[in-house]
Order: sequence, then C-alpha cells, then structure tokens
Amino acid sequence: MWFRNARVFRFTKPFDISAETLEEKLQEAAFKPCGPQEMAREGWVPPLGKHGEQLVHSANGYHLIALRKEEKLLPGSVVKELVAEKVEAIEAEQGRKVRKKEKDEIKEQVLLEMLPQAFSRNRRCFAYLAPQDGVMIVDAGSAKQAEDLASSLRKAVGSLPVRPPAVEQAPAFTFTGWLSETIDMPGTLTLGTECELRETGEDEGVVRCKGLDLQGDEIRNHMNAGMQVTKLSLTWDDSLSFVLDEELGIRRLKFGETLQEKLDDVDADDAAARFDAAFALMTLELARLIPGLLEALGGEDRSAIVDAA
Repeated sequence: MWFRNARVFRFTKPFDISAETLEEKLQEAAFKPCGPQEMAREGWVPPLGKHGEQLVHSANGYHLIALRKEEKLLPGSVVKELVAEKVEAIEAEQGRKVRKKEKDEIKEQVLLEMLPQAFSRNRRCFAYLAPQDGVMIVDAGSAKQAEDLASSLRKAVGSLPVRPPAVEQAPAFTFTGWLSETIDMPGTLTLGTECELRETGEDEGVVRCKGLDLQGDEIRNHMNAGMQVTKLSLTWDDSLSFVLDEELGIRRLKFGETLQEKLDDVDADDAAARFDAAFALMTLELARLIPGLLEALGGEDRSAIVDAA
C-alpha cells in the first residue's frame, strides 16, 4: 500500500469525522456495476480489496478510502462506421439528406445497442484523510483526477472544505533559485537528475532534462536565457524520492529501503497485516514530508485557513 503519487488538499477549516460516520456516508454511495445501458458508474469500494469489507480503513487517525470508476469501452472507429452505414441506408431509401441532429440521434441509438456487449475498464483511486494534520492526500497522477475524487467525497459526506495548499512564493521561482544557487536548499532535500524548464513568454518552449547535473552549465544556460524550472526530481531525508511540479503535485513517489525493511519485518503470510503496516509507515512519512516541503518552498500561505479556536 504505497502511494505512487500525492496530491495534497488542505482543509480550510477544522474538519473531523469519525471512521464510523465516514463509513456510513460512503456506504450510501457504494460502488455498483454499470447497468446494461449505462456508459459509466462510480462508487466507493473497500481499500483492502478482497481482504476487507469496510469502505474506510483507519489507522492512527488516518482514514483510507478508495473510489472505483467503471467505464464501458466502445471503439470510436466502430461506432463511426455503424453510424455511417445507417445514415447511408436512410439517405438511399428515403432520398434525402440526413441532418446533424438526426445523425446525433442515430449515434445515441448505436451506443445503446452496443453497450451490453462492451468491455469495461475499472480504475481505483485511493486517498486518505488526515484531520489531525489538516490535509487530505490523493494518489492521483493529475490534478483533475484528484479533484474528481474530492468532488465525489464532498457529495458523499455533504461538506468537504478543502483546497490545494498555497505557498508564499511561486514554486517555479524557488525551483529556479535552487538550481541557480540563488536560494539555499534545505538540508533535508537533495537534487535528483531530472527537471523541466519552460519559457515564460508567449512561445512557451519546454526543455526536459534527464540524467544531468541539474546545477551544471547546460541547465544554467537555459535559466540565463529566461527559462524557469517547473518540475524537479528530489529526494527527501534519504527516505523518499519524487518529482515535484509547480502545482505542488508529487509524482513517481518512491519509498526508500529503510521503510521497505520495516515492512519486511511484518508477517508475510498476513496480507491485511502487511497492508496495515504499509499504510501506517506511509502516512507517518508523508506527515513529515508535506509540512517540510511547504516550508522549503517559502512557507505556506494560510490566509484562507481558519484554525481551530
């Protein structure tokens, strides 16, 4: 149970929910498979998969949840071909031109006819709520996927006062300062060998670098030409490595050998115990990482956050 990505949401006001209440709310929106005439469905499923039945897995005050989405796959080329055949037949039989509105209706009918035989694609998106830390973390590769889960959770629980965290200075400014050595990096962070640079003007040129000395002349020349660093590979405290972007999205998250060794000490024959141990280790590590990163990026802007009285 290691997240591969981490999209952070900050609670904008105190938010606490018990595992029991959250379970009850999610049960009302539990996943049900698509019906014969449905294109897509989503709902909450047990995070432990076949090893559990609860929709909420809690440990040390952290609540893990999983959203499942099912989508029917209909090849666009096949749909287009069938629609064209039907349109051609109507025009030949009735001697008239089929207009756009009627074509759209024919397409809808074709989709309904094909749905019962369509293949399904299922995806799960994990997240955990950490009320004591004031954050929610979503294992999503894109901001949209994370926002979709947050929206679904908001519908399920009725209220979810979250937003992506804000920092006092633009992350791209800080990244560029680290590589140009005009801003000191904290001792907990080590540069990797990958970065992305973008032009700030209308041209928006992009340079992606891999396997390079990020403080070498080649990268420095791009920055001297006015490009800013918008993605950067980093290692945190020798225990986590990842790629951080200017939206504070954490991708390609990898946990170090020390954490893996701790997990290996857990009984390998008990899948649920290993899952629980991995979740506990991961949340504790991310609980150190998130505030540390926000501080390294100039400090968090908490002007829109209401703290507990």
